[in-house]
Amino acid sequence: MLETSARLLRLLSLFQARRDWTSAELADRLHVTTRTIRNDIERLRALGYPVDARPGVSGGYRLGDDGALPPLLLDDDEAVAVAIGLRTAAAGSLAGIEETSLRALTKVQRILPARLRHRVSAFGSHTLPVPSREARVDPETLTLLAAACRDHERLRLDYRSHSGSETRREVEPYRLVNHRQRWYLLAWDTDRADWRTFRVDRITPRTPTGPRFTPRPLPPDHEISARVERGVGEATWKFTARVIVHAPASHVRERIPIPVEVEPLGENRCAFEPGSDHPFQLALYLGMLDADFEVVDSPELADALRTLSQRYRRAADPET
Repeated sequence: MLETSARLLRLLSLFQARRDWTSAELADRLHVTTRTIRNDIERLRALGYPVDARPGVSGGYRLGDDGALPPLLLDDDEAVAVAIGLRTAAAGSLAGIEETSLRALTKVQRILPARLRHRVSAFGSHTLPVPSREARVDPETLTLLAAACRDHERLRLDYRSHSGSETRREVEPYRLVNHRQRWYLLAWDTDRADWRTFRVDRITPRTPTGPRFTPRPLPPDHEISARVERGVGEATWKFTARVIVHAPASHVRERIPIPVEVEPLGENRCAFEPGSDHPFQLALYLGMLDADFEVVDSPELADALRTLSQRYRRAADPET
C-alpha cells in the first residue's frame, strides 16, 4: 500500500511538471506497466482529481483544471525558491497579488523545516526591495500567456504599440522573459511570418485561446534572451539622436545602458543612435560614457545638454 501511495504522489508530480502525458511515457517514468498506470489513474479520479483521457494514437492523460489541489512535492532548494519568490512578489512586481503572496508565504513558512525557515528569514532580513516605477503586469494575463506557452496554444491578442496604436495579432507563444523589471513574450507572429517580442503590459489577450500548434525549433535560452534584448533596444522611441563619441566602440558598448548598434569610425572614434522618451533622459545616459562626444543634428538633445550643464555648474559652485 505504501508503494502505491508513493507512486500516486509521483504521478501527480509529473502532471504538475507537464500537462499532457501518454500512458507509455508515464509507465517509463514510474517503471511500471501501462496497465498499472490505468489503475493509478482510476485511483486518482476516485480521490477527486479530474484526470482526462485523450483517445487516439497520440492520446494519453491530462490533469483537468477542476477538482482537488494536488500536493506540491518540493525538495529543499525548491521550497526555499518558492518562499523567496513569494516574498519578492509581495513587494509589488505584479499588480494585485501583494496581499495574496503574503498569505501564501505565511502558509509555506509554517510548514518549512527549521533549517529552511532560517535560510528564508536570512534573505528577508538582509534585503531591501526598491519600489519599481515600471508598468505593472496583470497576473491573470501572465498566467494565461504561460499556460499557452506550455500547452502550445495559439493566442489572439490586442497589442498597444509604443506610439499608442492598437493592432490585432495572432501568435504562437513560446517564452516569457523578464528583462529589466519588465515582462516580454517571445512569439511567432503568424501574419508577419516572423518572430516578434511583445511587452506583456501592452497585451490584452482574447479568450478562449486558439487551436494547438506544432512547436517550431527554438534557439538556446541565451539566444532567446539576446533576441529579446535586441527587440527592446530596437523599439520605437519618441526621441532619437545620432552621437559621435571620441572613444573606441568597445568603450561605448561597455558603458551605455541601452542595447544599440555602435559603428566604429576609427581607432578612437565611433557613432551610435540611442533613443529615449525624453531628451533629458538621453542626456543623462550620455553622461555615463566618460568620453567626449558630439551631437549631430539634434537640437532637442543639445538644448537638454546645455540646460543640464548649467544646472550642474550651479550645483558645483553655488556662489557663481
